[in-house]
Amino acid sequence: MQLTQLDSSIFVVYVIGLLIIAAWVSRNERKDHERDTNDYFLAGKSLPWWAIGASLIAANISAEQIIGMSGSGYALGLAIASYEWMAAITLIIVGKYFLPIFLKREIYTMPQFLEQRFDSRVRTIMAIFWLGVYVLVNLTGVLWLGGLAINTVAGFDPMFGMIFLAVFSIAYSLYGGLKAVAMTDIIQVTLLVAGGLLLSYLALDHISNGQGAIAGFSHLTNTIPEKFDMILSKDNPHYMSLPGLSVLVGGMWVMNLSYWGCNQYIIQRALAAKSLDEAHKGIAFAAYIKLFMPIIVVLPGIAAVVMHPNLSAPDQAYPEMMSLMPSGLKGLVFAALVAAIVSSVASMTNSISTIFTMDIYTHIAPNKSQRHYVNIGRMVSLVALCIALVVAEPLLNQFDQAFQYIQEFTGFFTPGIVAIFFLGLFWKKANANGALVAALTSAVLSFLLKIWWPELPFIDRVGMVFIACMILGVVVSLTTGDNGEEKAVALHDIQFASSRVFNLATVGCVVILSALYATWW
Repeated sequence: MQLTQLDSSIFVVYVIGLLIIAAWVSRNERKDHERDTNDYFLAGKSLPWWAIGASLIAANISAEQIIGMSGSGYALGLAIASYEWMAAITLIIVGKYFLPIFLKREIYTMPQFLEQRFDSRVRTIMAIFWLGVYVLVNLTGVLWLGGLAINTVAGFDPMFGMIFLAVFSIAYSLYGGLKAVAMTDIIQVTLLVAGGLLLSYLALDHISNGQGAIAGFSHLTNTIPEKFDMILSKDNPHYMSLPGLSVLVGGMWVMNLSYWGCNQYIIQRALAAKSLDEAHKGIAFAAYIKLFMPIIVVLPGIAAVVMHPNLSAPDQAYPEMMSLMPSGLKGLVFAALVAAIVSSVASMTNSISTIFTMDIYTHIAPNKSQRHYVNIGRMVSLVALCIALVVAEPLLNQFDQAFQYIQEFTGFFTPGIVAIFFLGLFWKKANANGALVAALTSAVLSFLLKIWWPELPFIDRVGMVFIACMILGVVVSLTTGDNGEEKAVALHDIQFASSRVFNLATVGCVVILSALYATWW
């Protein structure tokens, strides 16, 4: 599929327009105010609920999400939607129980909280770990899949596509920081959701030979019913990726809580909220979008099974389906897809620079000016992008489902991360030694289980390792003297109460999710 001249023109206009809007949003409204770390890394703690919700989704909807999950929909079917649907409930949990503590502590980063709760050893180790994962896994994954999307849709070499995405992200966010990213994300999300819904409709209408989306969906469920099993049985060839009920009661909870509750480039948006109530509204907004995301990112992949059954790789599904878009609209949706990828790249590089600057560099070079730290953050963003460009193809070219690769790789470490945060947030006797043992256990035990028990599905492995990390964290904390109570979170001083709007949104989310699983069990 190639873009027409009209598509290309619309794409160029969109890119230029977005850069102009980002520059306008990033302007310094007070000439006498020097941009500081709070402005650059947390948008001056001024984000409204709609910007928080849209930015959460835009940071999440990247090449990994759209291209990768559509590819997994092509290979696995609707079962991959569990990542989306379980994320909706996870967001509610994070907003209700995690976020009030983070906002009360007035933190910039997740490692900063770990130092407040434990000690500098935990902060430094986890900061270095997150920097490595963000650069070598998340950032490379988004750039690589984005490059593949540009190659499929526009015909450019994947490396050229990755370089374009990197340069676009620099122009888009390097000056304005998080505010430039978050305040323009509503444009990307609106276009992506609208374009994704239209693409799904066109695919279903095409499958039904013009009889409409409902007829097309019915044809899909009758033709490939195996692609609509939400809970996979052991005889399913993809059981190792999504092992039955574990998606509801096992390790997927750990994966989701780590991503949405302990992940810097996601939670950073909520940390930049005007208030807790505004953050709650934004999180609820994002949760409802997640409920409907499978229509946008999974259904096109399933439709591609019927329309393009012989793709060389599943991750080609979404770009191929974009050929259904009429000229002009195709360029606009492609522009929104690229902008969403760039938003994710910008979000990741901003979080990488935040962690490096606030958790590592300020300890190496304290008492520098705010301008100095902001400039260091910008330099780190550039270095991270350069590293990701160099290693993306060697790391990911061998995988046909990059989404599943990213999930399994991060699954080596997420059990320990969630265990550390659970203990640190909700158990006053947890100490730094227990946290360090939990982190070490996660990596070592995950690796050993991968080698010694290869037939164990990775989601089940995540759940088992999480339980082991929790147990060892408790045992070590109780047996190593310092009980950590001096730095414990004073839960009685935290405002966990939420507004009626948030509570009603929670009930609605649970009801919708229950209905979805009851229908597609």
